[in-house]
Amino acid sequence: MAVDIKNISYYYGDNPVLKNLSFNVREGDFFIIIGPNGSGKTTLMNAVSGILNCQEGRVEIFGRSIQSYNRKDLAKKIAFVPQMFPADFPFSVTEMVLMGRSPHLGMFGLEKEEDIKLAKQAMNFTEVEHLAHRKLNQLSGGERQRVFIARAICQEPQIILLDEPTASLDLAHQVKVMDLMDRLKREKGITIIMVSHDLNLAAMYGDRLLLLNRGQAVSLGLPQEVLTLQRLEATYGCRLLVDESPLGEFPRITLVPQKHVGAGVRCQGAGIRD
Repeated sequence: MAVDIKNISYYYGDNPVLKNLSFNVREGDFFIIIGPNGSGKTTLMNAVSGILNCQEGRVEIFGRSIQSYNRKDLAKKIAFVPQMFPADFPFSVTEMVLMGRSPHLGMFGLEKEEDIKLAKQAMNFTEVEHLAHRKLNQLSGGERQRVFIARAICQEPQIILLDEPTASLDLAHQVKVMDLMDRLKREKGITIIMVSHDLNLAAMYGDRLLLLNRGQAVSLGLPQEVLTLQRLEATYGCRLLVDESPLGEFPRITLVPQKHVGAGVRCQGAGIRD
């Protein structure tokens, strides 16, 4: 297993954020964590990345306790793209991507020709090579997100963690980021673990999904196993329509506003209940 989570709990003061949570992520999977606000998704990502140490339980990375890794060795295994990056870093795109080489540099921290080559390859893979000399504050949100993913690729990890990478992006850039993650999985064999609020993107791209609520696992499995009408309505507390996507054998989720609830009679076969 790439990641094995065993009965972890995490508390902020007396408030439990994660409660006796267990699951695993297989090598090479595109694994997506979903759930409402406050369900513990970001805290879980911080625990898997080693940023947080849980008060209870154990996190294993490739069969070893995460605490047995030093920071440099862990950074060779895991790259983390957090939810927000400051946009005003005074660095060029190339300089930011090269920061991904830090775990691999020698005592003096100087990049070699091979490091520069890998940075160029990462920028090419994420289609930001034409921005190489631009400053980060001159880029759009979608461009910056791809730069930070290029930095993660340049790190040469076996696992990439992403916390809501599409949250502030328009539709075109959302698809670009998701297609990019899918390519990383297929072409480079990298394990992708991602937090997302978009249930439809999770259904389309995820190999397995983990649905969290109040720090506990509600469901773990294939998209069609996790994204059921009864489970989603109970977890999110709103009316939904769940049917099969016209693009394939995976669910499509539609939010039903209160003013349209009366139309449920026409949608009963697709899962709306009166």
